Amino acid sequence: PAEGFQRDRLYWRHSGSLVRASHGEDFYVHIPLPCFELVYVFLSYYISQTRNPQISTILANGGQWKYLTFLNLVLQPIFYGVAFLEDVLKRIKEKKDVKFITAFRYLLFTTLAFPVSAFVFLLFWILFLYNRELIYPKFLDVIFPAWLNHAMHTSILPISLAEVILRPHRYPSKKTGLTVLTVASFAYMGRVLWIYSETGTWVYPVFAKLSPVGLAAFFSLSYILIIGIYLLGEKLNHWKWGQFISLLFTETLPPYPLSIPPGNRRRN
Repeated sequence: PAEGFQRDRLYWRHSGSLVRASHGEDFYVHIPLPCFELVYVFLSYYISQTRNPQISTILANGGQWKYLTFLNLVLQPIFYGVAFLEDVLKRIKEKKDVKFITAFRYLLFTTLAFPVSAFVFLLFWILFLYNRELIYPKFLDVIFPAWLNHAMHTSILPISLAEVILRPHRYPSKKTGLTVLTVASFAYMGRVLWIYSETGTWVYPVFAKLSPVGLAAFFSLSYILIIGIYLLGEKLNHWKWGQFISLLFTETLPPYPLSIPPGNRRRN
């Protein structure tokens, strides 16, 4: 029918952004590479500096896992690895949907990968520009050169924004999305407080400057910020893909435009 043809034509026209046509089916071969490269470069540099006594001091009492920057550097490749796996399985199995992996990819990006990367970018640079000693003391420049600082705290946002712009995402219900993000946020804040209670040292210098009330206010504002980022990501997704989301996520579409039999493509 004509309506079916319109859906097929629409799908074909916009499939370049959906990794299904003109812009290539290699999107997830290329996009994950910067993420994996960032982690590889960081870990290689980190390993080469393990004998540096300053590194040992920085990573004492919790190791690298106490830093949100490092957790984000692990989170991003995990997401793009899942996205790459989903894309490959769809082609190997010739299925339109690998349901569990697809759902997990949507949930991982919308509730964690995008909000955390944007949060790290914003909060780091806000504090850095205000007073870098609160978040990234000057002596760290000797250990982590400027290019590595930007790799960890700057490049993460453009990569996540590219994912938003180049591919639509199905956001979960507000309740589900905010619950996942809230649990993750409070888990990290709880870890920060636990490390302090066990060692008497704060993960970031800024916390040592705050009173208990100031610390509560900082955590509250940080939580509001990351929730705002989540809602902004949802708005950006709707702004870019809103007119196609209902079609893309409710209609049964073929995995490849060329798989549509020519006889089924009838014009009005």
